[in-house]
Amino acid sequence: MVRRLVLGCDSVGHTLVERARERRGELHVVADDTGWVTTLREANVAAVEADPTDSANYPDRAAVVVVASDDPDRNLAAALSARAAFPDALIVAYAGEDPADAVRDRLRETVDRLIDPVDALADRVVAAAGADEGERMASLFSTLRQLNGPLAVVTHDNPDPDAIASAIALVRVAEAVGVPAEACYHGEISHQENRALVNLLDIPIRNVESVDPDEYGGIALVDHSRAGVNDSLAPETAVDVVVDHHPPRGPVEGSYVDIRPDLGATSTMLAEYLDRLEIEPDRRTATALLYGIRVDTREFTREVSVADFEAGANLLPFVDEEVLERVESPSVSVDTVETLAEAIRRRDVRGSAVASCVGRIKDRDALAQAAERLLNMEDVTVSLVYGYMDGVVYVSGRARGASIDLGETLREALDQIGSAGGHADMAGAQVPLGILGEVDEEAEETLTDVVEDIISGRFFETLADAPAAPDHDPDASFPHD
Repeated sequence: MVRRLVLGCDSVGHTLVERARERRGELHVVADDTGWVTTLREANVAAVEADPTDSANYPDRAAVVVVASDDPDRNLAAALSARAAFPDALIVAYAGEDPADAVRDRLRETVDRLIDPVDALADRVVAAAGADEGERMASLFSTLRQLNGPLAVVTHDNPDPDAIASAIALVRVAEAVGVPAEACYHGEISHQENRALVNLLDIPIRNVESVDPDEYGGIALVDHSRAGVNDSLAPETAVDVVVDHHPPRGPVEGSYVDIRPDLGATSTMLAEYLDRLEIEPDRRTATALLYGIRVDTREFTREVSVADFEAGANLLPFVDEEVLERVESPSVSVDTVETLAEAIRRRDVRGSAVASCVGRIKDRDALAQAAERLLNMEDVTVSLVYGYMDGVVYVSGRARGASIDLGETLREALDQIGSAGGHADMAGAQVPLGILGEVDEEAEETLTDVVEDIISGRFFETLADAPAAPDHDPDASFPHD
């Protein structure tokens, strides 16, 4: 299937194709410029010399269509043809040079995203000078400059790509205004893709048992918003900066607080900071931020906003695509394979839901991968996989095409005995084992059965009267699984 179809190839189209041509096999161009089509073919880009407004010249399928002629009327004709040929495709169109108002309005009605240079420039000027954005950046600068020492940028425990990327990007912002900063986390980076991201990009992030506020002049939280909630800080720790995209479940303290639940990732916010401050992202930061956005929005398909797409587009020219490919295809650990096998063996399917207790685990991130895999079972729309280590039961849940809010379901089921939360389609929980964990090896099977009775019992009981998924799911900032 063709993922990207480009119709027309004038000045904008040329630039677009030049940037995308290295990703062979995904790009298809229809243009009536003989010289350009020949050049593309020589570069192994699928290109057809034909009228881009005639759908007879299009491939059978396309996921994304970009209309990129300089002629507004031809762009409109191509957009109308593309919409008729690919009703489910994402269509992005360039308005062209000096489009008539009627043409511009018709394009807006036809395509998913219209790029109009005049409007884009006006929006950029308004955004740069606007009260909200200007005050936000001024407040951040003021907060950073008042610190009397380095800034500790603290992620949530066991950070995911969004938290890792946001942390190093905020370090970059702080250093740009002359404030030394350090990214810190507690726990483990154990998921193989997350380890690959950190290792391949050589990301400077410090693993700490606890963050001592006396070592730093200020504390910043990224991808979560409250000290002592899923991080190594004491609850009473004074926080200077909070940047998060999760709605908080309690009061948030900080000299500078930026929480935007309408965005799909905290990385989007940091990418916006860099853009507004005209800080060009280095390869490491840009690659991490784009990966953070992609993971948290599930490849721009889950709770995604226009700002997430714009951030991704702005980052793309600076990204190391080879590193991204290697991050997304890491070797699978033995622990992950064993956890998946145990999840399949011990699965408990009831209707369209499946739950599985895998017993004692070595890698908690393997639970999330097992939950994803069980969700691929026929007729299954909700999956739950859980296991225990270091005196805690870790729970990971996934939902797809279900009418329930999984995050709220786990809160109702497990909050009384632990902590739970998450998205409507991705959630997690942590439950202390308590005295149940004080068993010898011979009683291991009994412990697994007891844990299974408690977690699965509460889960299935709550599922029978589960909260419905809202149009835009409220999310908790913890626990991250």
